[in-house]
Amino acid sequence: MSQPVLEEISPGEAPEAGAAIRGRTAWELFRARFVKDRAAMTGAVILAILVLLALTAPLFARLLDHGPNELFPDMVTEDLGLPKGPNAEFWFGGDQVGRDVFIRTLYGARTSLIVALGATGLATLIGVTLGMTAGFRGGVIDTVVSRTLDIVLAMPVILFAIGIAGVCSITAEGCLGGLLQPGFSLVIGIIALFTWPNIARIVRGQVLGLREREFVEASRSLGARTSRIMFRELLPNLVAPIVVYTTLMIPNNVLFEAALSFLGVGVPQSTPSWGRMLSDATSGALFTYAWWMMLFPGVFLLLTTLSFNLVGDGLRDALGPAER
Repeated sequence: MSQPVLEEISPGEAPEAGAAIRGRTAWELFRARFVKDRAAMTGAVILAILVLLALTAPLFARLLDHGPNELFPDMVTEDLGLPKGPNAEFWFGGDQVGRDVFIRTLYGARTSLIVALGATGLATLIGVTLGMTAGFRGGVIDTVVSRTLDIVLAMPVILFAIGIAGVCSITAEGCLGGLLQPGFSLVIGIIALFTWPNIARIVRGQVLGLREREFVEASRSLGARTSRIMFRELLPNLVAPIVVYTTLMIPNNVLFEAALSFLGVGVPQSTPSWGRMLSDATSGALFTYAWWMMLFPGVFLLLTTLSFNLVGDGLRDALGPAER
C-alpha cells in the first residue's frame, strides 16, 4: 500500500504556533509557481527586451539617422559589390544594397510581433467560438465543425498559403471585396485561416467534459439561456487552456510569417521582415561572405520563438500543476 507523499517545508516557511493561516488566492498561487520557474522568467525577460526594442525602433532610427529602407552606397564595396560588415556606425553591418541591418532587424521585430499577435488573436476568436459551439450544442453542428477541422488540418498549409497570397496580391484591391488587401491584413488572415482549427479542437474537447458538470446542469434548471451558459459558465473554466495554447501558438505564427516572407509572399518588399532578410542573405550565397546578414535576424528569430515557448511552458505548469 502506497504511503501519502508530504511536501517538505523548510523551517523558515513553517507557520508559527498560534499564527493565523491565510489562504492564498488562485492568482497568488499562479504567480508564485510562475516566478519559481527560472526558464519561464528568463523567457519573459527576453520577450520584454525584444518588445522594448521593437517599440523603440523609430528612436534608434532617428538616433543613428538610418531609415529601414535608406540606401548607403558606402556600405557596398565598389569592386566586388559585397556589403561591409559591422562597424561603429552600422552596428550589424549592411546588406546587399547598403541598408542598415540593425535598423531593419528592429523593424523586423515589429513586423513579426504585429503579424503573430494579430493572427493569433483572430485565430483564437474563431477557434474558441466554433469549438465552444460544437462541443456544447453537439449534433449536426458538431459534425459540421469537426469535419471542417479535419479538412483544414489535412491541407498542405504552405502550398495553399502561397496560392492565396499570390492570388490576393495580383491587384491592389486584394480579395473578398477588399477585406484582405496585400500587406499585414492578408498575411494575418492567411495565418489565422490555417491555425484556428488547432485551438478549436482543444476547446471542443474541454467543453465536451464540462457540459456534463453539475454547475451547468444547475444553470439549465434555473432556465439560463444557452449563450449565458456558454459565455458565463463554460468560458471562465476554459481561460487556462486558452491562455496556455495561445501563448504556444504565437511562436509558430512568428515562424509562419517568416516562412511566407522568406518565400516572397509575405509582407510587402518595403516592410522589413526577418524572413525576407534571411531570404536576401541566401540569395547568391551572400551569407558565406556577409555572415552578419543571416546571423542577426536569425538570432532574433530564434530568441523570439524560444522565449514564447518557455513562457508558454511556464504558464502551463503554473496554471495546471497537476499536469507537470
